[in-house]
Amino acid sequence: MNTAEKAAELFRSEHTDSPDAVWSAPGRVNLIGEHTDYNDGFVLPFALPHRTAVAVRARADGVLTMRTRGDDGRLHEAPNTRIGELSPGSTRGWPAYPAGVAWALGRAGFSLPGADLIIVGDVPTGAGLSSSHALECAVALALLDTADRAPGSVDAPGLAEIARIVQHAENDFAGAPTGILDQTASLSCTRSHVLFYDVRNDLGEQIPFDPRSEGLEVLVIDTRAKHSHSESGYGDRRAGTARAAELLDVRALRDISTAELESRSGELPEELRPLARHVVTENDRVLRTVGHLHTGRYAELGPLLTESHRSLRDDYRVSCAELDLAVDSALQAGSLGARMIGGGFGGSAIALVASEERAKVDEHVRAQFAEHGYAAPRLFTAVPSDGAGQDR
Repeated sequence: MNTAEKAAELFRSEHTDSPDAVWSAPGRVNLIGEHTDYNDGFVLPFALPHRTAVAVRARADGVLTMRTRGDDGRLHEAPNTRIGELSPGSTRGWPAYPAGVAWALGRAGFSLPGADLIIVGDVPTGAGLSSSHALECAVALALLDTADRAPGSVDAPGLAEIARIVQHAENDFAGAPTGILDQTASLSCTRSHVLFYDVRNDLGEQIPFDPRSEGLEVLVIDTRAKHSHSESGYGDRRAGTARAAELLDVRALRDISTAELESRSGELPEELRPLARHVVTENDRVLRTVGHLHTGRYAELGPLLTESHRSLRDDYRVSCAELDLAVDSALQAGSLGARMIGGGFGGSAIALVASEERAKVDEHVRAQFAEHGYAAPRLFTAVPSDGAGQDR
């Protein structure tokens, strides 16, 4: 039984009736392009098969009810709330994410009648795989459905607009200063492709991506070291890169080439130079990766992934001991390249691995984590999958 079926079944159990619809949205892996989205740059994500599903039934009283099946297998119920009375700070914990979406939709001019939501998901939480955005995107589509404005309906907002609304909810209601990458990936990715997305110009290109056709796999290594954007140094890095762009007199760091940054680095205070260097070189790595994908040179992606990790570790300083160990042990075991993904300070890494070497890489990574006294990591192959949509 998939997550959508589980959500519908739980809805019937809790409400003694079937939902009006079930919408779901996936987690994501960003192949490369980390911390570039909020600098108007380039990203290259793909969707995971892991999804969060929301079974929904419209109400007529403006009330929002929310229940979710947690990682502990228990049902968690949020206090009922009136959508018109929502405001930042009024809701805490996991309910802040779906409630924030309802608030942001209202701020964007959508009239919501109220809704009963049942939420079930299998995107690992705290793993840097965008579980919060999978939840928020699925909730956004479900709530738009109650207002007859879901994708496919007359006057439906575009996916880019929905992504911006979800970002507004995340930033201004849940208090996490994230960019636009995760929402866009969850909503817009397609099966067997990566999404080359130019954030500034809102331009996306679906590029075929089938590593298995070349005897390769993208291995996800969930370190189980939990992270939190709202409690980490993520916001400090974001503010630092914005300040660097201001000092360089450009709209955003995407407007600086690697050669130009090298010649102008003296215009930045010492503490901002590595932050700017990461963003500028990471944009360049995304563009080089796209070039390799267009010509089918998958194996050449490996060194770019490893360069990205070193930049995130040394210049952006958002890695941690568990992530470094995941990358180093995967490389020791013969991976073509590896890097941390997501906001950092915990979460997951990816490794580009020859399928015939997968078992050896698994064994070595697990052994290294045990030797260092860390919790056993979760490893799985990331298969490029479909973005958000209606399940029933």
